[in-house]
Amino acid sequence: MSLEDHVGDILRKARMQSKVSAPAASAAAGLSEDDYAALEESGRIVKRTDLFTVAALVGISGGRLENVAKGWEPEPVYAECWREFRTITTTDNFSVNCYLVWDEVTREAALFDTGWDAAPIFRHIDEHKLELKHIFITHGHSDHMACLPAVRERFPKARLHSGSKHAPVDQRNRANDFIHLGSLRITNRPTPGHAEDGVTYVVGNWPEDAAHVAFVGDAIFAGSMGKDFHTPDEAKRHIREQILSLPAETLLCAGHGPITTVKQEREHNPFFVY
Repeated sequence: MSLEDHVGDILRKARMQSKVSAPAASAAAGLSEDDYAALEESGRIVKRTDLFTVAALVGISGGRLENVAKGWEPEPVYAECWREFRTITTTDNFSVNCYLVWDEVTREAALFDTGWDAAPIFRHIDEHKLELKHIFITHGHSDHMACLPAVRERFPKARLHSGSKHAPVDQRNRANDFIHLGSLRITNRPTPGHAEDGVTYVVGNWPEDAAHVAFVGDAIFAGSMGKDFHTPDEAKRHIREQILSLPAETLLCAGHGPITTVKQEREHNPFFVY
């Protein structure tokens, strides 16, 4: 799975979050305004471009941005360590990930977001003879919960969890809550920024001491972050404190793009330099 954001996407997000004008960015990059606009749109570097200077102007790491331009991707994750875990990607104009986990003994399952189409979710549940007990929503954008009505229709007893202050009281996450899914343990961490109701869910106690798995929604992507043009400093603070503070080998499962790890993002994400 390719990165959610190419080098032009990263520059555009960083430029808008830092409130740098396109003419200023194009001058720093050593490009005409038209050529710079084409770079942000396509991610293709076709003329000599000063990535380090423009990156410094918009507040990200030039070296890490250059690595993305050269094709950096996170190291592959060997899913055999997490046998009871599936990524389900559906597409409607663009692709979105949702995730299904379950306890190997009780067959109790939890769904993290829903994506566009319920059919592949149902296929996995039927194939593995699961009982869907919980539905966790990372944030309320339409692509992440498009087929929630269909899932709830089939599994009306599944408990819904979200960070929305408008949700019924019994569906709202509470600080220090934890949910048991058989032997698995699920906690929540508020990560607003890209969305006001953004939440990261962390699943631990995997068999054979496999690393934690964090479902981060659109807070952070492999090599990038979700757009937040209003409170970017707050968004970054939440990501640092609630996501990148997790153990280094923790899997980070975003709403778009490939799975990465805390270690990979600490070392390679242009927005977060340690």
